[in-house]
Amino acid sequence: MLDLARLRALHAVSVHGSVSAAAIALGYTPSAVSQQIAKLERETRTTLLERQGRGVALTDEARHLAATAQQLLAIVEEAETTLEERRGQPTGRLVIGAFASAARGLMPVVLAALVAEHPSLDARLLEVDPHLSVDLVAQGVIDLAMAHDWDIAPLPAPEGQERAAIGDDLCDLLVPAGHPLTRLAARRPLSREDLPGQRWICQPPGSVCHDWLVRTLRASGHEPDLAYQAAENH
Repeated sequence: MLDLARLRALHAVSVHGSVSAAAIALGYTPSAVSQQIAKLERETRTTLLERQGRGVALTDEARHLAATAQQLLAIVEEAETTLEERRGQPTGRLVIGAFASAARGLMPVVLAALVAEHPSLDARLLEVDPHLSVDLVAQGVIDLAMAHDWDIAPLPAPEGQERAAIGDDLCDLLVPAGHPLTRLAARRPLSREDLPGQRWICQPPGSVCHDWLVRTLRASGHEPDLAYQAAENH
């Protein structure tokens, strides 16, 4: 009989790519995760991890076992949820992923209210980029994700996931006092078509805000001039 905790450790290594990252996600020490994997290797009489440079890599057998572990963990989670619903009192761990501004501006009040209303629930928060969060829900790393869904780049929801709209995230355009766009904005809301020829400050490539700005401006038919790039929002 395979031990579920050891399968969970293997699954975490497969998802996060290293023993140390898996340990952080599980709340264990790297040594504890390594011990769980070693015990699983003895149980299965199979080599699961191989040294690769300074890290480790999963063997083919380990990847197969990790995929099976994901299915088993999903079944166990469903059983636990059913029991909690029958008790009428949420318990266990709930891991929520949220993008940076939501984690800072929305989630503190939500988490405080959640803990106050359901003291037996172990609610936790991870800051996660929106384009990663959907896969993390599918993998079982997080239970719930708050993510962007753009009109110009809809966020897909894989089979087995549910989605709900909780509000519209409006975009503010910041310009110096006296900028020509301020006079136009005083008469009506600005649109994409008002923005050609501007020089922009935005986050570096690969960030959600950078991708959103580029796609939004390209949708209006012009290439943005990203003159200044800074990761810090302020």
